[in-house]
Amino acid sequence: MGVHVSLVRVTQRGTSSKGRRVEYLASVGRSGDTFAGLCARSELPMLRRVDPYNSQILTARDMPQFISELEATRAGSAGQDVGVAGLLDDLLGLARRCASQAGLEVHLDGD
Repeated sequence: MGVHVSLVRVTQRGTSSKGRRVEYLASVGRSGDTFAGLCARSELPMLRRVDPYNSQILTARDMPQFISELEATRAGSAGQDVGVAGLLDDLLGLARRCASQAGLEVHLDGD
């Protein structure tokens, strides 16, 4: 069970889904089980909806809430596992990049 997190650039030619092109820009390599566990234990609505068995796409419109929930989780884990803090910092970096550039999405892909 795990959730892999990637930042992608999406370009769309026309209105057909056949014209949709996805370019992977970055990923959080160690996100898998750790992120899935954080989401399962979270009381925050967006993180709570992350499903370790399905995929979810977050756009720039979703980033303010996603960033806020990641920051709250980061603050709540202060003084705990350094690996978790590093993971949350990496996720925040991807989320902030997504929020700042048009055409980017964060993909949360379950196993």
